[in-house]
Amino acid sequence: MKTVAVVGTQWGDEGKGKIVDLLAADADIVVRFQGGNNAAHTLVVDGRKFILRLVPAGALHPGKTCVIGNGTVVDPFALVEEIDNLRANGFLSSEDSLKLSYDAHMVMPYHRAIDRGREARLGRNAIGTTGFGIGPAYEDKVARSGLRFADLIDFRSFTARLERNLKEKNAYLKSVLKAKPIRTDELIAQMKTLRKRLLPFLADTAGFLYSAHEAGKRILFEGAHGAMLDIDYGTYPYVTSSNCLASAAFAGAGLPPGKLDAVLGISKAYTTRVGGGPFPTEIKTGVGKRLREEGDEFGSATGRPRRIGWFDAVLARHALRLNGAWGLALTKLDVLTGIDPVKICVAYERAGRRYEQMPPGRVGLDKIRPICEELPGWHQSLQGIRAMADLPAPARRYLERIGELTNVRLAMVGTGAAREAIIMLSNPFQA
Repeated sequence: MKTVAVVGTQWGDEGKGKIVDLLAADADIVVRFQGGNNAAHTLVVDGRKFILRLVPAGALHPGKTCVIGNGTVVDPFALVEEIDNLRANGFLSSEDSLKLSYDAHMVMPYHRAIDRGREARLGRNAIGTTGFGIGPAYEDKVARSGLRFADLIDFRSFTARLERNLKEKNAYLKSVLKAKPIRTDELIAQMKTLRKRLLPFLADTAGFLYSAHEAGKRILFEGAHGAMLDIDYGTYPYVTSSNCLASAAFAGAGLPPGKLDAVLGISKAYTTRVGGGPFPTEIKTGVGKRLREEGDEFGSATGRPRRIGWFDAVLARHALRLNGAWGLALTKLDVLTGIDPVKICVAYERAGRRYEQMPPGRVGLDKIRPICEELPGWHQSLQGIRAMADLPAPARRYLERIGELTNVRLAMVGTGAAREAIIMLSNPFQA
């Protein structure tokens, strides 16, 4: 297979970065096609921990080309900081190793200020955004008032549009949100400096990807967030502001329809989510706290503690169907070691009615009772295990049951945080 998309099948934080990093070894190009720096991928390579928010995980492999597509919204301040950090560690040594779409929209400081001001105003009813300005940036994109990286080419025109935007945004910040306005002169000066840093990376990324595909290059598409945070198919309104499904690669990167060969869904061996919203399998006992600590379940981008729940097969079936998944990679199996019994949600119940599939519109998820099966746990460490046959029998049965409930091939199983801590059953690039 030449083109593979890696996408989350829960509420994000499934470990996509590790799987992308693993598959990047077989790819020529790695592409980010939606979201912003509100998503972060944590990778452990040779004992060193890297957190990537905008640059695709392929950056940690020499000789790969990383692409940030038009479907992303990119904070130029954050991107330059990330590039500098990677270069300081010996990565992205060539400007040709990173291409940024002319058509990608910018996340500006006023977007961040609006995001945080709105959340503060909502109080207990806040959605639980990262406060990084992603939603307001997508709003401006749809409202046709957004600033794209192509606008930096003519800086005089860019400055005029920026001043016009700031006049409106500052009025909103002061009058409605009672927040501090953004200084126009200061932001213009900052953007003038950032422009020099970023212009060399700008490219017609859609054209580049088309030519690469025609030349037989292997392309890996790196999704952000997860299906349940998708703006259309997630637990609205507690969602992100972009489409998180594999199909978003067509609009968000310029990949022609029909050119995606395989979709690999990523899920944890349990479930997590950050922020507000329904969470049918949430664990509110000490087991949840233990899993949070053992799994280091704190947001890579924000540090916020994640909510913890049992593996949800109803949710998984929903996400895998929407993505047309070729296979499933299950991460963090090792974190369940010592939990006995372990549980899997096989169906939902609400008002006496059983749901094998996600209720239409995700209506009433906050009142769902999960119907769970209990399976024996295991106590043996999974450290160093690289083959299914070496797993404890209860762990193998747990994986088999997930396979039965999701009806999709199990392609990979994560047994630790390190790059090499994986049981590889099927590689889509080698299938």
